Amino acid sequence: MKQIKKTLLALFLLVGVNAVKAQTVDEIVDKYITAIGGKEKMLALNSLKMEGSLSVQGFDIGITVTILNGKGSRTDITVPGQSDGYRIITPTKGWNFLPFQGQSSPEEAPEDQLKSGQSGLDLQSPFLNYAAKGHKIELLGTEKTEGTDCFKLKITYKNGKVSTVFVDTKNYYRIKSVSTINVNGEDTEIETVYSDFKKTPEGYVFPYSQTTPNGTISYTSITVNKPVDESIFKAN
Repeated sequence: MKQIKKTLLALFLLVGVNAVKAQTVDEIVDKYITAIGGKEKMLALNSLKMEGSLSVQGFDIGITVTILNGKGSRTDITVPGQSDGYRIITPTKGWNFLPFQGQSSPEEAPEDQLKSGQSGLDLQSPFLNYAAKGHKIELLGTEKTEGTDCFKLKITYKNGKVSTVFVDTKNYYRIKSVSTINVNGEDTEIETVYSDFKKTPEGYVFPYSQTTPNGTISYTSITVNKPVDESIFKAN
């Protein structure tokens, strides 16, 4: 009986090891792409508009994010009782206009902020065809985060930005990312937790809630592939 128990235990351990080994970076990436819509749909994703609000210190700040794949992103910010502001990122430049922080005119975005924001211009996901795009992805193992077992992936973008991404081992959604950016001369880790995943009528899956140290953004509307006027990516 003892020998049978030992044999079964060894078999279970072997199965467990094989299961972990079977999850290569490319297999995890492929399942992630499938979970959020599939390769064909992701390749067809050209524009995205997300509308919602940021809840911080008892205030609801209006947030509208508009992204045109590879061309630019613009985040419009509405603070009650203040002039509206915005942040713009393009493949070459970025601008901030935040009058509620004392700015009287648009200012060029710092290099680190620009580099960090440019990775978000790839609407079709940096994970899709990542090697051809010049990115590198490494599997750092598995780790429990937000109470969920996750694959821990390190992605090094072509421009040098590095992020750690946590992908749920069951549904393959990205539930957290951690990036390092330079703020006022100091490296600071920015953690983003993603939740409230929903599928759009077109078949894309997005997190309708994103929580960072600055607060939680809750999106009430996400639309895809609508026409976008590229002039909105110029400072005004």
